[in-house]
Amino acid sequence: MKRVCHGCILAAQNRGMFECPFCRTPTTQDNTSLLAMAQKRVDKKDPAAILFLGDQYCHGKLGLDRDVQRSIEIFTEAAELGSIEAHVKLGSQYFDGEGVAQDMAKAFKHFQVAAKKGHLGARHNLGLHEGKNGNYKRAVRHWLISA
Repeated sequence: MKRVCHGCILAAQNRGMFECPFCRTPTTQDNTSLLAMAQKRVDKKDPAAILFLGDQYCHGKLGLDRDVQRSIEIFTEAAELGSIEAHVKLGSQYFDGEGVAQDMAKAFKHFQVAAKKGHLGARHNLGLHEGKNGNYKRAVRHWLISA
């Protein structure tokens, strides 16, 4: 999914442009419309849209019932499609044991995938794990990379 920096969005809004900078679709705050727009992108296998939908289920937003188990399934699909952030969210879910049985091996597997793809928070979490296990040199290496 393409992104626009916050400065460009602000500049467009200052010029009176409040629609999507890419497709010029008017923005909406209506939950039904937001879900329909997201579902359209999910049907096209857009990892960012799939991640967005998973977040909505995880937190019970946009009128959806909170369903952590469903969110994990959706995050898994987004991760399989290459979403780095989905790996981080899955790692956090397995680490906390929220909606799934706590599984540190799976948690750190997801953190490792995300860290290898450049996610700094995941790299930091790996450093915490290594430090907790007494691997201080590896922990420092992870932290230096994430700094």
